[in-house]
Amino acid sequence: MINDTIADMLTRIRNANLAKHQIVQVPATKMTRNILKVLKEEGFIYQFEEIGEYLKSYLIISLKYKGKHKKPVITELKRISKPGLRVYANHKDLPKVLGGIGVAIISTSQGVMTDRHARHNGLGGEVLCYIW
Repeated sequence: MINDTIADMLTRIRNANLAKHQIVQVPATKMTRNILKVLKEEGFIYQFEEIGEYLKSYLIISLKYKGKHKKPVITELKRISKPGLRVYANHKDLPKVLGGIGVAIISTSQGVMTDRHARHNGLGGEVLCYIW
């Protein structure tokens, strides 16, 4: 049983990036699915699809690399809000990752979105992770 599915997903993606794997498999939850939608919209991954049966479903993620040396598009993944210490921010205090180069993924009342979208919509929420 995994307590922190988001940290588990980020670690699996980080390890697959370091090993230069093309695909990675993570357990499917609503939250991981929503985070992957944001990563796809922001261009950090190619695509993801859900496979599996009723209780055990998995998400297969296609990672993105650039250049002939297969340099990963995702440089760093950092979990911010953890089960032991939740981190919240209102729309005025939303973090800018590396001066706007990176993306902070925020869980708001209107769904999971980037810090840019949350700031634009005037929404605050739980700061899930940083990606750059």
